[in-house]
Amino acid sequence: MNDQEKRSELLNYLHEMQNSHPQQYLTEEVLNSAAQKYGLTKAEIYGVASYYSMFSLKPRGKYIIRICQSPVCQMMGSQSLTEFLENKLRLVAGETTSDGIFTLEHTECLGRCGKAPSMMVNKDVFTELTQEKLESLIEKLKTEAK
Repeated sequence: MNDQEKRSELLNYLHEMQNSHPQQYLTEEVLNSAAQKYGLTKAEIYGVASYYSMFSLKPRGKYIIRICQSPVCQMMGSQSLTEFLENKLRLVAGETTSDGIFTLEHTECLGRCGKAPSMMVNKDVFTELTQEKLESLIEKLKTEAK
């Protein structure tokens, strides 16, 4: 297996391990296992896991909310929507709610500039966001989490 194939397989493995964990993060055990499986050092695995924003090395909530921080989304109000969510969920970006339901993160461009502002919740993308849409979505997700 060449380096490119190994790297591609490693990314898939890390995604699979993170997605299978209830708190959606890469544990020390997973990092050690990946190093052994792919014949890499733990430092190399950590470098990959810490480089990509979709990986997390700390526990996260059931729903990971990623607010787009692209210039277009910012011009269309993503900052005020971030502030709205921080107040609503009583946290700041990078944190998880005390009940373990929501984690709020920033992300770079989601490629939905024509329908900005946008965000992802886990794998689902939401566009043309307003505070009203966010309020409704958060209430729906809280209900589903119970």
